[in-house]
Amino acid sequence: MTSGTNSEPGNRGEGGGLSFVLGVVGAVIGGYLGYILFLWIARQGFYALALPGALMGIGCGLLSRRHSFLLGALCGIAALALGVFTEWKYAPFVDDDSLLYFLKSITSLKPLTLGMIVLGGVFGFWFGVGGSRR
Repeated sequence: MTSGTNSEPGNRGEGGGLSFVLGVVGAVIGGYLGYILFLWIARQGFYALALPGALMGIGCGLLSRRHSFLLGALCGIAALALGVFTEWKYAPFVDDDSLLYFLKSITSLKPLTLGMIVLGGVFGFWFGVGGSRR
C-alpha cells in the first residue's frame, strides 16, 4: 500500500501530536538541566549563558524525534526567555533586583552577555527543530 506520504513514526504522517508534546517535555527538562548546569559552571568561574537555551533545544529535538519548524521556533523564543531569566537570577542589578527592572534595563547589559543570550536562542531554535534537515 503506497500512499505517497511517509508515515514512519517521527515523521509528519503519524504521531504529530505526541511528538509535539514530547518535544515540549524535552525542552522543559533540557532547559532545567541547562539552568542547573549554568549555575554550577558559573560557581567554577566560567560563564556559559548559552547552555540553558542549547540544552532546551537538544532536549526538544531528542524527544520529539521529528523535524518541526514550529517546535524550533517555540524553543528559540523560550530559550531567549530562559537566558534572560537565568542572567537575572545569576546577576540581578544592584539598584533594583526585580525582574521588571531587569527587563526595563536589559540594554545596559554587557554586549557579551546579550550575545550569549541570543546565542542560546539560536541554539534553542537550531536543536529544537530536530530531525534531519533535508
